[in-house]
Amino acid sequence: MTKTTASPASAMEDPAKKVRLVLWILMGAILTAGLVWYAVFSMNKPVPAAPQAAAAAQLVREDSHRLTSPAVEKAQLVEFLDFECESCRAAHPLVEELKQEYGDRITFVNRYFPLTGHRNSGTAALAVEASAQQGKYQQMAAKLFETQDQWGGKQDSQAAVFRGYAQKLGLDLAKYDAAVADEATLERIRRDAADGTALGVTGTPTFFLNGKKLVLNTEAEFRQLLTDAAE
Repeated sequence: MTKTTASPASAMEDPAKKVRLVLWILMGAILTAGLVWYAVFSMNKPVPAAPQAAAAAQLVREDSHRLTSPAVEKAQLVEFLDFECESCRAAHPLVEELKQEYGDRITFVNRYFPLTGHRNSGTAALAVEASAQQGKYQQMAAKLFETQDQWGGKQDSQAAVFRGYAQKLGLDLAKYDAAVADEATLERIRRDAADGTALGVTGTPTFFLNGKKLVLNTEAEFRQLLTDAAE
């Protein structure tokens, strides 16, 4: 029986194949991760408004989150917001005060507008919408603003942090997880962002009072506009 000795080239063949195999596996993992993050970033990025989209845009939809329910509505105040936006966080306490003062005459409406530059704004919107499906929209929104300095500006996903908040709010986590993963939840947020873009929203917070986009300079001016609208 003759023993064959492998040539140097053949001896290197198997290690080379292994290296190529490892590279292909790594590339596949990177591609898969890229597809996952693309889904999040594509949600964060408002859809450009085509002429037909602008025509179909609605300031308030039937499923929009109405935070007050006045017996007799005198006006509507719509806010497009981003939970990772520092300006939205700064405005939140004032908006809460205004809700208490004018909520019996004005319907306050919140709509999602996650900005591309905020890494976790889309993930935060998903967490809030998933919580809304269990009747906890305002509680989760308030929690995210309250803790924004702890998770805002991070480059890694804060989904686990938001899930922890959901648990503290007493949500059914199985239902929460299902809602976060549901394409319909993502589409709900995209629709808000698309409406906002079509209506001329470019940053957050952006307010519309009775359909008119507001340009605000002072708190006193904001209150006066609401006072006039509520008469």
